[in-house]
Formats: sequence, structure tokens, C-alpha cells
Amino acid sequence: MSTLNRTTAAASQAGARRCIAVRATANNRPESQNNADSAVTRRGVVGLFAGAAAMAMGAQPSLAAYGDAANVFGSKTGNFTGATQYEGDGYSVALPANWGPSKEKPFEGIDLRYQDSFDDVNNLEVIVQKSSKGSITDSSPSDFLNSIGYILGETSAKVESKSEGGFKPNKAAAASVLSTNTRKDANGKSYYEYELLIRTADGNEGGRHQLISAAVNKGNLYVLRVQAGDKRWIGVGKGVREGCLNAWNSFTVA
Repeated sequence: MSTLNRTTAAASQAGARRCIAVRATANNRPESQNNADSAVTRRGVVGLFAGAAAMAMGAQPSLAAYGDAANVFGSKTGNFTGATQYEGDGYSVALPANWGPSKEKPFEGIDLRYQDSFDDVNNLEVIVQKSSKGSITDSSPSDFLNSIGYILGETSAKVESKSEGGFKPNKAAAASVLSTNTRKDANGKSYYEYELLIRTADGNEGGRHQLISAAVNKGNLYVLRVQAGDKRWIGVGKGVREGCLNAWNSFTVA
């Protein structure tokens, strides 16, 4: 055998011995090292499940904070309107999203007033007054609506105005009744509901949509009035109209 062949053979045998040694080392690791690796693996698995559990527990405050609507991967339950439920003294109403409190009190007896953060022509009010009636139905729907004409734009007896823009004296607005309804809630309480289109003397907004819901409970008359400018009511998108309708339909007394 030549010197070159002997050198090649020796190198091959040495490489084979190194491969065997490496495999032997890998396959014959000390038992303590294998146990340590198993422990590391177990800790990794336990850590994985612990992390998942922590994430699940951490989601609970978010759901509590944002309501069932935040649970986009669960069943579709809860309030998906974006409204905020308001519990007043003897009544409840869902306030439209992006509306904030207003300090204005254009009428006596206003207990709550909110308005659109982007356009204050859109607003709602809850008026609470003493009542001698036991139920809203003690008056006819038309008689009751006439009794609250002041919130529709009729001036008080102390303020006089001349005829302007085709309106009668002492009138600031003309109301067209689009619908009248009587409903009962789950407790049997009766409500009068009205949908109106108000044309104002200044012609602003082309008119205003007003939604009214009223009931008598425990010696008090509760009147909700929700208003939206006509251009906003019929405008692109459903935000203003949907929010107003949701507030109107949600109003209850207790």
C-alpha cells in the first residue's frame, strides 16, 4: 500500500471513531442530565399552560370593562349599540355613543340632558314633574301631547312673539305627528310614544326629528325627548338615527 493510501485509510478510520464517539456520547448521556432535561421540558409545558391560563384570566377585566360586546369570539349577546345605560332616579335610558352631558336647562324639571359631542342640535332630555294622574292613559294621546306643547317650541305665556315665517303668534315651531303609539313594558307600565317632525321658525336643519316617550309612575310624570336635526337624521350612515331610536325604545320607569 502506498503512503497516500495508508494516510487516507487512517483518516477514514479516525473519522469513523469520532462519529462513533459522538453517537455514543449522545446516546449514553448521564441519567442525571436526562432527568434535568425532562424537568426542563416539564417546566416548559407547565409554563405554557400557566401562561395560557393567565391570559384567559387577564381577559376577564376587559370583558367586564367593555361589556359583553367586547367578546367578539363568543356568542353574540349583550349590548352591541355602543350606547351607555343610564340609571336615573326612577327611570333608565340608553345614552347614544359619543354624546356627553349638557348643563343647559331650557325647561323646568329637566333631570338629565345629553347632547351630541359633534353637533348639539342632536340631544336628549328627561323631564320629571309631579303628576296627579295614576297613569299616562288618564289623558288621551292628543290631549297629553298638547299639554307638553312647550317642549315642542311653544313659548310660555310670559314671552310673546309676533308671527314670523308663517308661524302663529307665540309659536316658535310647528309639529307634524308622524306616529303615535301606546306600549306597555314588562311590568305592565303604560307609555305614550310619539315621532314628530318639527319645523322651526329659523328654518335651521330643514326641521328636527323628535322622539317622545312618557309615563307616569309613583306620582311623577317622566318625559323623554330625543332630538336630531333632519339633515343628520336622513344623512349618510346610521349613527345619529340609530342612537336616537335606541334611546327612545330603551326608556323605562321604575
